[in-house]
Amino acid sequence: MITRDSIETAYSFLHQKRNVYIHSSLNWQKDDIEYAIASFVDDMNGELYDSISGGMPDFLKDHTRFKEDITQAVERLEEML
Repeated sequence: MITRDSIETAYSFLHQKRNVYIHSSLNWQKDDIEYAIASFVDDMNGELYDSISGGMPDFLKDHTRFKEDITQAVERLEEML
């Protein structure tokens, strides 16, 4: 079951990290954010993760498409609020 609290928590965390990520010019900072997000989604409610990932394997865990994934995740969570 996906609770409103889990949606709000995920949205707040991902939204804040996305804003820093897209404006950062520091590679180490972007790497730290990618690591933090990957750790966060490992502990995320499984149903919520499935819902925002759209079934994509390694959603929010693949460096090559991280920027697109985090943008999609924030948009999908925003729609759920």
